[in-house]
Amino acid sequence: MKKALNKFALWFKDHLPVFVVLTLILAILIVFLWSRIFIIVRPGEAAVMYRTFTTGTQTHIVYPEGLHIVWPFNQLTRYSTRTQILLHEFTVLTNRGLPIDLRLAVRYHPIYELVGLLHQQVGPEYPERIILPQIESVLRRQIGQYSPEDIYTNKAGVLSNIITLAIEEVGRRFVNVEDIIIRELRLPDPVREAIESKLIYEQESLAYKFRLEREKREAERKRVEAIGTMVYQDIISATLNETLLKWQAVQATQNLAESDNAKVVIIGSGKEGLPVILGNQ
Repeated sequence: MKKALNKFALWFKDHLPVFVVLTLILAILIVFLWSRIFIIVRPGEAAVMYRTFTTGTQTHIVYPEGLHIVWPFNQLTRYSTRTQILLHEFTVLTNRGLPIDLRLAVRYHPIYELVGLLHQQVGPEYPERIILPQIESVLRRQIGQYSPEDIYTNKAGVLSNIITLAIEEVGRRFVNVEDIIIRELRLPDPVREAIESKLIYEQESLAYKFRLEREKREAERKRVEAIGTMVYQDIISATLNETLLKWQAVQATQNLAESDNAKVVIIGSGKEGLPVILGNQ
């Protein structure tokens, strides 16, 4: 055993320069390839593996957050799965050939389970390859069927329906579009001013109609009130007579005389006037 160890020590001593060179080469390779061997998937990310010499893109496996050690000839591509905002602006034409400038803000994120397919079929440039072209295609096709006024005023929810359709279309391609926000919708100034003037006239017309309707309702109320007053007076006139009035006057005088309150002087008029009441005696 000792003889074998001595023999190995002599052999190692003879080949020491070779081991030193190999160790240095290995260390240099590790330092140089460190970023390809030790890969950290950060919070809010998912990664897809591409195996160069075997299966290619692993579409059925999504690598989660954390540290991953891979062979340097393989490639681990990271995708952000957080909500992201994409700003975009372009021009579309209405059914009358008038241009509308749109400025959009698109909120989106890739579908976690489909990141592998997204990487294989589209790639990291998917916002420019599928999100924006798809949204533009839907908006151009749909807005081209309506007039500038319908789009500018969102008549009957036209623009809202178009946005909903665009979201559904993009959602079929490995990406979830949360919302499409129209930051600005700009028409040519003469067209915009004409639409705004029309809207002002329409509102003034509605206000005038409302005032007319209110005055009609008020006139009807007064007419009904007058008829009620007239009917009431007719009923009272039919039931009142001199004897009833005298009886009610006597009742009122008696109630006043029996009360403990300070008395007022009541002097009857006419030959059959009411008695005189003085003081509280």
